[in-house]
Amino acid sequence: MSQAPSKGTISMPIKRHGAGRFFIRGLGVVLPSVLTLWILVASFRFIDSNIAAPINAGVRLAIATAADTGSIDRFLPTEDEIVREQDLAKRNRLDPGRANAVSRATRTNVDAWWSARWYLDLVGLALAIVAVYLLGRLVGGYLGRKLLSAFEAGLLTVPGIRSVYPALKQVVEFLFGSGKQRFNFNRVVLVEYPRAGMWSVGLVTGDAPKELVPIVGDSLTVFMPNSPTPFTGWTITVPRSEVREVSLTIDEALRYLVSAGVIVPEGKQPTDGEPGSSINHQRQ
Repeated sequence: MSQAPSKGTISMPIKRHGAGRFFIRGLGVVLPSVLTLWILVASFRFIDSNIAAPINAGVRLAIATAADTGSIDRFLPTEDEIVREQDLAKRNRLDPGRANAVSRATRTNVDAWWSARWYLDLVGLALAIVAVYLLGRLVGGYLGRKLLSAFEAGLLTVPGIRSVYPALKQVVEFLFGSGKQRFNFNRVVLVEYPRAGMWSVGLVTGDAPKELVPIVGDSLTVFMPNSPTPFTGWTITVPRSEVREVSLTIDEALRYLVSAGVIVPEGKQPTDGEPGSSINHQRQ
């Protein structure tokens, strides 16, 4: 029978094998670069397949339509191509009429011409960038804002979209918004939240509204971000005397929150044997 260890027994930590330790260390070096490249490649593929590709298909269709009307002669099919297209239509039980055969052969010629020139695939991406830029200019004006508000109001009447769109909009405005649409963080602070003795990282957005000053006194409005999703959280009003300043930038604080405290800015790690010394210093 095995004997249970006594209370005074101290279990010794098991040392990790040297090869495994070096492998983990290598992963720590390689993974950030690999994940960054993967995100960039995945983002490009998403944009190319879901935005650029439909635009390119529309451009090819416009070229084929212009060729059908006689505006562009180089894509018009030869007699042999028309006959071949009619035979193919008969085998596939499609309309073998000459007009339809000419139209299908013209589109085939346009697709072949487009595929032979890889750089034409960038047309869709360039048009998407221009369209997004023009849309941004449009919603920056009075008329554009009114149209956007009307579009969003109609969108929010759809049951499924109504529960998803506001959250997605909040995330996008947090990442890409500007001016009033973006959280205007001033500095990073520590606040005893959600209870006394428990310190949380907060981002100051400004002074408390003047309507609240008679009730709460001289206070600050602080956004308390969640971890690891700092684009969500709580907005609280805290007396200025209960807010502790910390020497972290906004980017450093966001990286700290996203990593759940794993990523600590260089030179700002707590000293060995003195955990939480920086917070204790702030409270003195």
